Amino acid sequence: MPPYKNALVADGLPAHSFKVDDLDAECKRLRDLDVKFAQEPVDAGSVRMAVFDDTCGNLIQIIEMKNEPQN
Repeated sequence: MPPYKNALVADGLPAHSFKVDDLDAECKRLRDLDVKFAQEPVDAGSVRMAVFDDTCGNLIQIIEMKNEPQN
């Protein structure tokens, strides 16, 4: 792995972050596809977030905004 990627993973920092409408539903969908989570869903201020391993050595964060209406 390149040094930058190694440092991100070692510090537990996601390489990318994506917004989702329903964090619980997205986590369930990903778990059903055998995705392994490094951080289970957790409240973090104005968002709920979870982090998973993309199997290529990157951590990916998904977030749901708490104060936005869901579609």
